[in-house]
Amino acid sequence: MIPNPRLSDRAKQDYVLVVKAIDGAQDAYASLMGRYRGAIHQMMYKMVSNTEDASDLTQEAFTKAFNKLPSYEPRYAFSTWLFKIATNNCIDHIRKKRLVTLSIDETIKEDSNQQFSFNIRSSAPDPEQRLMKDQRLKMMRALIGQLSTKYRQMIEMRFFQELSYDEIATELNIPLGTVKAQLFRAKEMLHNELKNPAALSYLEHNVRVAKR
Repeated sequence: MIPNPRLSDRAKQDYVLVVKAIDGAQDAYASLMGRYRGAIHQMMYKMVSNTEDASDLTQEAFTKAFNKLPSYEPRYAFSTWLFKIATNNCIDHIRKKRLVTLSIDETIKEDSNQQFSFNIRSSAPDPEQRLMKDQRLKMMRALIGQLSTKYRQMIEMRFFQELSYDEIATELNIPLGTVKAQLFRAKEMLHNELKNPAALSYLEHNVRVAKR
């Protein structure tokens, strides 16, 4: 497809790189990332105000864009198309965080008095705050226990052992990008379970039975 002649010189250069990337040139992918990674990260940070989330969202934006690269049409600049993908993905991320009141990015400590934002509706609210915290923690553990070994290990290391992404990568001898991708997938799976009323009801029942 012939690019829009009204595109800027930079946009036309981007299109050349896009065509090369579609043909399998890895250096073209790297060039496109090099051109826009900083700007995308800055925009993500402005939207979420969290450095790690911004880094994750930046990586996700490029991953989604590169997967959809064959569908890009040069009627408009690649940068416009990329920023739209990044923005929409970030908005979805923010919506999920609002819908699911689980602050998974905070360290979880069993002996902590911190107030978790993991709120589960109950027909009989327990007046004992400490008991509620204990129940929430047990339900969180139960949810994590349903993950596969790979994802469960990631969550345990990141949020219970308080290891950084780099430390996890070193410990497991895997690339940093793999750690971020697997942690993102693990959190996404937890979020999906939290939106499943049947799963929550089952977990809540099991936690109560275990307490007897």
